[in-house]
Amino acid sequence: MTYTQNNSASRIGSLTQLQWLAVALVVITGVLHVYAGIVEGRIPVALAGVGYAGALVLFFFDYRRRLLYLIGIPYTAVQIPLWLVAKSEYGLIDYVDKAAQVVLILVLIYLYLNTPSGSAGNTATAAD
Repeated sequence: MTYTQNNSASRIGSLTQLQWLAVALVVITGVLHVYAGIVEGRIPVALAGVGYAGALVLFFFDYRRRLLYLIGIPYTAVQIPLWLVAKSEYGLIDYVDKAAQVVLILVLIYLYLNTPSGSAGNTATAAD
């Protein structure tokens, strides 16, 4: 058990600056989605934020990070046109969220393209 904890801690400590940027952007957009979903009474918006939280959990457990990057791109990208269609009034928080999402998409594309397909944390093991 101690080995697993140390192994997880070393993986978290070895994140690149770009990975930390992605984490920060996911936290920003996730929190804003949960907040907006609760305040506006839009459950699907809040659930989108919960989806970001789930992705962070998997990311910090080093579970198939390259696949997380790949799935995160359309997951985030689809929210921009949905936001344009679903909302009639836009506030500062909306623009901050969408700016964070655009940057997140670009970071995820870069991480996906620059992460070797056979890297650690990219494949499932029997323990997964």
